[in-house]
Amino acid sequence: MPPVFRFAPSPNGPLHLGHAYSALLNFERARETGGLLLLRIEDIDATRCRPEFEAAIYEDLAWLGMAWETPVRRQSEHLADYRAALDKLSALGLVYPAFESRAEIAKSVSVREADGPWPRDPDGAPLYPGNAKSLSAAEHDHLIASGVPYALRLDMAAACRRVAGLSWNERGEGPDGERGIVPARPEAWGDVILARKETPTSYHLSVVVDDALQGVSEIVRGQDLFHATSVHRLLQVLLGLPEPAYRHHRLIRDEAGRKLSKSSRSTGLRALRAAGITPAHIRQLVGLDQVSLGVSKTSP
Repeated sequence: MPPVFRFAPSPNGPLHLGHAYSALLNFERARETGGLLLLRIEDIDATRCRPEFEAAIYEDLAWLGMAWETPVRRQSEHLADYRAALDKLSALGLVYPAFESRAEIAKSVSVREADGPWPRDPDGAPLYPGNAKSLSAAEHDHLIASGVPYALRLDMAAACRRVAGLSWNERGEGPDGERGIVPARPEAWGDVILARKETPTSYHLSVVVDDALQGVSEIVRGQDLFHATSVHRLLQVLLGLPEPAYRHHRLIRDEAGRKLSKSSRSTGLRALRAAGITPAHIRQLVGLDQVSLGVSKTSP
């Protein structure tokens, strides 16, 4: 079977130079290896994802000269797939509902930090400090029946007890130069959210399910997701899903060294195109001509 790559943007804002870099890397890798390139629309966040942004994604990628397989998978059309995976994890006793709001969690962390620093995940967010796991099944059922908002969290300690010696083969480069066999440390993320009352899946759950169902064999993505690979490897093993090859690439940053965001109008592809920038110039701006196997030899 030919290798399968994917580019999976969320339609919650305009694409920028960082998206262009990642998309083109996947496109070029697929072309060089005789593989397939899939486009996936990660639109599970119904409050932020909008049809006009999705339409702009297709337009921007076509303008860059890219082509992809059809039909395009839209996550909002496959919620049953994520529910099935969540049910499997629940059957293993690894999922529990937590009822604290974001404000309540922030307050709880603030109280705990009076006695010293509270642990944080690799993205800098505090680990979940709640006591939902101590509630009885009857208390859980009562709160859910009462309409209280909740998040379904992975019992990380229980999950890690089921899986030992997790790792992945990094074919690109992590933010600290990590290459080769990288030990996975999902416990650093605490009890991650797998779904919410109003959203039946999360990024972590949906991405591993989608990659498996679509037969994605090579994942080429930014270094900002390097540490999240630990959670993804854990979920893959728990759900009996295949392990793809991982190749993380450098990030395109602004002049202040910050990671680009969708609010960065000066680096938005539509704005650059309107200013007369060509697709060939986009490649120069992201340093694509310096790329070897998905990793830039020099930083921008």
